[in-house]
Amino acid sequence: MDNKLNLKEYLTTIAEPNRLAILSFLKDGEKCACEIHPKLKLPQNLSSHHLKILKDLKLLKSRRDGNKIIYSRNEDVIKHYQSELTKQII
Repeated sequence: MDNKLNLKEYLTTIAEPNRLAILSFLKDGEKCACEIHPKLKLPQNLSSHHLKILKDLKLLKSRRDGNKIIYSRNEDVIKHYQSELTKQII
């Protein structure tokens, strides 16, 4: 990973309240996309947009279960960013 570029992208991504809310909601475990948008009170298409951005940055993982897409946090990547952020600050 290009740490400097990705750290900036990471901070920009999680600064958006809906994306941070998605990461927080998934802290308790994986959820179906159909559970995420009602919880955030967002239209389905806007929720999908935020999920795609988080997935593109590899903060989320997804898997298909029949017709449903199940999302979970990518804890390894999140820990990487937290570690890089700590290195930059200290």
